Amino acid sequence: MSVAHGVRRLGVLGAGQMGLGITYVAALHARVPVLLYDRSTSQIQNGLNLMDKLLAKDVNKGKLTAEQAKEARERVTVVDQNRGITAMRDVDMVIEAASENLQLKQSIFRSISAEVSPSAILASNTSSISITKIAASTIPEGSSAAAEAGKKSASRVVGLHFFNPVPVMKLVELISALQTSQETLDRARAFAVACGKEVTTSQDVPGFVSNALLMPFINEAIMCLEKGTATRDDIDKTLKLGMNHPMGPLQLGSIGLDTCLAIQQTLYAGTADSKYRPSILLERMVDAGWYGKKSGKGFYEY
Repeated sequence: MSVAHGVRRLGVLGAGQMGLGITYVAALHARVPVLLYDRSTSQIQNGLNLMDKLLAKDVNKGKLTAEQAKEARERVTVVDQNRGITAMRDVDMVIEAASENLQLKQSIFRSISAEVSPSAILASNTSSISITKIAASTIPEGSSAAAEAGKKSASRVVGLHFFNPVPVMKLVELISALQTSQETLDRARAFAVACGKEVTTSQDVPGFVSNALLMPFINEAIMCLEKGTATRDDIDKTLKLGMNHPMGPLQLGSIGLDTCLAIQQTLYAGTADSKYRPSILLERMVDAGWYGKKSGKGFYEY
């Protein structure tokens, strides 16, 4: 195992699609033991069932041996609900994969920074929220941003944005907070590479590179549908056949319209630029609970 990243044990917070995907590539490709925690036991069970299916699929395709799949699965340990994040005390890196909500992430990082080793990297899988704001939340109570303890704590926070579905998508976006140290960046990059990913970097701006470009594109397509410029099928067909996109923007958005709305709101609030105003139709779809694949209905039926 490569020791360049220094991660001998990983903690993952959140067992949803993203958290499970990160757990999968860390256990299989980086070959790192993973402690997986989620407050929902059903979420954990669903995630582990999916991991078992993915491993079995790769074995059937000849991509893995049964022994390799077994070893990867055995590297994953579910954290006892009674222990929670206190079980993460000995990890070398924690990756947070919770909902796209600033207050939630700040609360998580405030708690986890007080529990884990001072040398552990604290990474967020956020796709739009300021890493600098998240890093500031780790400053110990009674300290300040300028104090040595405050600077040291915030310096180990980094954005490590994996893409969905994690086992398939090759990219990780690396984002530095104003406070992030070069050592943290180097180790986080090395870990992402060990997980079999290519790495790009972005400044800590709303949406980073990926979603600062993608979400307005999806939002504009929804506005075209809302205004009656074209039908759902014609919008997606135009981008697929005319611009050679693998899927249309309305298809792409349906991986999680609630997440799309949260990111669009972050872009709008963070820039005060009207071009990022969320579509009313997008807001109403989320109001209706029509999130896409995760709920069975979005712009398409699933």
